[in-house]
Amino acid sequence: MDKSIRKAFVLVIGIAVVLIAGCAEQEQSNPKKDRTIAAENIALRKKVELLRKEIQDLKKQHEEEMKEQEKELAKCMEDKEVLKEKSQRNVREQVKGVLDAVLRDNAALREENKKLKAQIEELKTELQQVSEEP
Repeated sequence: MDKSIRKAFVLVIGIAVVLIAGCAEQEQSNPKKDRTIAAENIALRKKVELLRKEIQDLKKQHEEEMKEQEKELAKCMEDKEVLKEKSQRNVREQVKGVLDAVLRDNAALREENKKLKAQIEELKTELQQVSEEP
């Protein structure tokens, strides 16, 4: 077992040395590449800022449009109520005119009915008188 522990220990130390050597190597910085990346970062930051401003402007525009739409909706609802009331008044007036005419006709028919009933009664009495005579 002693040999297997030594082998494992040597293996761990070898891996550690390789890792340390790999980490020790650093990329040599390229000034031209660094400047290009820095310029690209600056351009991207400016673009991000412009996009943020555009988003803010669009949000404001959207809010204004929503307020305008709400105003228009409120006005339409008011117009709808006014038209509904006018419609109901017109219906009442038309029905009232028809109802008045129907009531007048009904009253006239009642009067005529009374007269006809009276005539029927007169005719019945005349008929009875005629049938009673020898």
